Amino acid sequence: MRRELRAAGITDPRLCADYAHCRELHARHGRTYYLATLTLPPQRRPAIHALYGFARWVDDVVDDLDGSVPPAARAAVLTRLDAELTAALSGGTSSEPVVRAVADTALRYGIGAELFAAFLRSMRMDLTVTGYATFADLRGYMYGSAAVIGLQVLPVLGTVVPLPRAAPHAAALGEAFQLTNFLRDVAEDLDRGRVYLPEDVLEQHGVDRDLLVWCRTRRRGDPRVRDALAHLVAVNRSGYREAEPGIAMLDPVSRPCVATAFTLYQGILDVIEAADFDVWSCRHTVPRRRRARVAVPAFGRAVLSRVAAARRTAGGAAPRTGGARIPGRS
Repeated sequence: MRRELRAAGITDPRLCADYAHCRELHARHGRTYYLATLTLPPQRRPAIHALYGFARWVDDVVDDLDGSVPPAARAAVLTRLDAELTAALSGGTSSEPVVRAVADTALRYGIGAELFAAFLRSMRMDLTVTGYATFADLRGYMYGSAAVIGLQVLPVLGTVVPLPRAAPHAAALGEAFQLTNFLRDVAEDLDRGRVYLPEDVLEQHGVDRDLLVWCRTRRRGDPRVRDALAHLVAVNRSGYREAEPGIAMLDPVSRPCVATAFTLYQGILDVIEAADFDVWSCRHTVPRRRRARVAVPAFGRAVLSRVAAARRTAGGAAPRTGGARIPGRS
């Protein structure tokens, strides 16, 4: 971590500790993302740790995994965090290490405050919304909870095209990652009283919440639920296809990172399909051996990309930039 922070030009002791805290959150809660991040040049990793750590930390506040904090109290925490983040993004400070780190990242990379506001709006929805009538409704939620994460990391990764051109693909990839999580975590989400599978799609296959609860209780599937999940996996894969052209738009040194996450997350869908869409008896993950088969070549490509970048710099080539700042969606 010290090497990453030095490479990023982060020297203030308290800020170093803040970023280290975010890195620990990232490593503990985001194994796939964290593994992919290790292929990035060291100077870009702290910002990714801060962005992921902030998102993970706020999500845990909302979920309250031990059930000890009522929704009203969690809403009050979100309101306080929103105010502290707003102040920190304007050059102020915060009592929270994660907020200090993510605000520093936003200021370094010109990440718009509206993207964080959209994220917090979706997090507030989780306090009261337990289901989504249509896929369009679900996508409205996923814009703030996932698409904006793709937009936030894009300036950190860098692009070889103007940022607004790459932005739709980054947003699509954020949504695709989250839909994969929803499909894998149907059972866990039901335990929290939420269903992130759109009701209109479920109804097309004769599925309602009661049937999902029946599957969860008995830890076994139903043909109707299987068909609905198969349909949504196909939708999810189309989202990955929409996102894929964006990988080539990234700075070459960042492509192995995103390509690794892109491949490994679709591997979760492969495992779900291989289990005949049984998401009830266990939480599916990509086997370690397969993760290694994807990650090891990615590290090799990352090293080659960094060598090529160093040669371009030594030869006087202009540095790659992303162009204009990405506007948030209103």
